[in-house]
Amino acid sequence: MSGNHYKGHEVSCCIKYFIFGFNILFWLLGMALVGIGLWAWSEKGVLSNISSITDLGGLDPVWLFMVVGGVMFILGFAGCIGALRENTFLLKFFSVFLGIIFFLELTTGILAFVFKDWIKDQLNLFINNNIRAYRDDIDLQNLIDFTQEYWECCGAFGADDWNLNIYFNCTDGNPSREKCGVPFSCCTKDPAEDVINTQCGYDVRAKPDSEQKDYINVKGCVPQFEKWLQDNLTLVAGIFIGVALLQIFGICLAQNLVSDIEAVRASWVPPPLSIRRLPPHSSKKASAYYS
Repeated sequence: MSGNHYKGHEVSCCIKYFIFGFNILFWLLGMALVGIGLWAWSEKGVLSNISSITDLGGLDPVWLFMVVGGVMFILGFAGCIGALRENTFLLKFFSVFLGIIFFLELTTGILAFVFKDWIKDQLNLFINNNIRAYRDDIDLQNLIDFTQEYWECCGAFGADDWNLNIYFNCTDGNPSREKCGVPFSCCTKDPAEDVINTQCGYDVRAKPDSEQKDYINVKGCVPQFEKWLQDNLTLVAGIFIGVALLQIFGICLAQNLVSDIEAVRASWVPPPLSIRRLPPHSSKKASAYYS
């Protein structure tokens, strides 16, 4: 601005544009995730009937895209605009929001370690609720199938957990062809098969327990998940530490930029009154004042 004077303080362009460039990627990625979520909901007709969201007995995986995408969009927007426009309010919002997320992650990790038995029970309840709603939502169905195939498991603690589903239970009144069966994702894989046999789990649980293991994975997903965590503890810990360091780094950069902006504003010195422009009608008053 014309006539403004500063006492040596400057805003670091490196920090400013690094925060801007870093956050614009998250902003665009957040928009993409929200867009994918809205597209998935439109394909399932949720957008034309919002009340159908509450009809699901289990988790709708689209919520994951919407929540993560929404958070990334908000943080990316605050970081981008705050850095580009040197807006201290948005930068403080960005750093505080990021700090809250970091604190919640840290608290969750500590509580998960302290109350691991309770977490195991909640995971069991979560999986069983989703088993009940297996046929109600195609995205949920794909998520369960992926989980069971990846960890080579079936049900929460065993294949009999599929009795909770109305299509797979073994009750006498069940007219379903899938009665006493399991989804194809529970089946053991034959390397020679190129095409997935979606009927491989039919009537499997009607067989003796000793024979079931020849056809399906009899281990539950909860113990398999625990085993996977133990086998990949270094990788999981490295990911969490990397994410935490990235968040701390972002908070420090944002606070540093805020400090630079506030230092520049504090060092601003208005021009002397003698060189300020005065309107023509006040020239006589100005002459009298300076005299």
